[in-house]
Amino acid sequence: MIETLKTLCALPGVSSFEDEVRDYIKGRAAPYADDIRVDAMGNLIVFKKGAKSTGSKLMLCAHMDEVGLIIRSVTEEGYLKFACVGGIDRRILLGKQVAVGERKVPGIIGLKAIHLTTAEERKNVPRLEEYYIDIGAKDKAEAEGLVSLGDCGVFVSDIVEFGVRMLKAKAIDDRVGCAVMLKLLEEELPMDCTFVFTVQEEVGTRGAFGATFSVTPEIALVLEGTTAADNPALDERNQVCWPGNGPVISWMDGSAIYDRELFELLRGLARDNSLPWQMKHYLAGGTDAGAIQRTKAGVRVTGISAAVRYLHAPSSVASISDMEHMLTLARLFIWAIAERS
Repeated sequence: MIETLKTLCALPGVSSFEDEVRDYIKGRAAPYADDIRVDAMGNLIVFKKGAKSTGSKLMLCAHMDEVGLIIRSVTEEGYLKFACVGGIDRRILLGKQVAVGERKVPGIIGLKAIHLTTAEERKNVPRLEEYYIDIGAKDKAEAEGLVSLGDCGVFVSDIVEFGVRMLKAKAIDDRVGCAVMLKLLEEELPMDCTFVFTVQEEVGTRGAFGATFSVTPEIALVLEGTTAADNPALDERNQVCWPGNGPVISWMDGSAIYDRELFELLRGLARDNSLPWQMKHYLAGGTDAGAIQRTKAGVRVTGISAAVRYLHAPSSVASISDMEHMLTLARLFIWAIAERS
């Protein structure tokens, strides 16, 4: 699974530009699918029959998109001005390498040199309007020959294993969920399952609503990456969760209160099978669960996440063992739901 995750993380998939990620997943899923389709939003919906015929009772969900940039103008000097797609901390932008547009034009995010700033300016995080992307163009005409307004910019980042089984890559949120679902698709399942790989989660969980409206599940398991925020600058009460302590079992976040019975089921499965697990100590963020839960007459939702440091940055970090345990717990959940169906 981890090699699949590395491949997925290397692919560009900024919100609404998920094509390469979707094509890869579709190719991997097709041999195991009984039905596979792409809806109007671009969600990939894969149905696989299991030993027990339950139709669309259970849906598993992970989002394909990642945060990135979108080109909004070109200066006379040939620099690209941009907006953020999804939530990005402006402090991490300076000096980052990006690839722009379908041609993957290489660029570097720049900013006014530090020695030209005032003492007052150095106290504040630069405004987004102050940043630009340098693609090495000599002027506006040359830049416009390489990129177009509306092109996306995706972070370029090496994928590295380091330390005690830690993985550094971009887009671990939420290529980890996609990798888990691809692995489960390859296995014999105890019941029918619908696997939904959603689009545009990072800009308001837009894909999940339409996909869930179409599938109409009774139960949904959301597989995600979630912010760890376990850095030493924060006291423990403001840290969210900890890479290496096991997958995070969701009970509440900024988008949803998760189904209590399903939460207890996941917690019991982890305990009974000696799997490490944790809960968030500080509520932050939201997931596709919020959109799924409110679809049609309502859906019972639960979630499993991997704790990820430096979320929405080019160099996110997560524990490989956490992600492997996330797969194991998701598998146990499917079997438990099958027994109850």
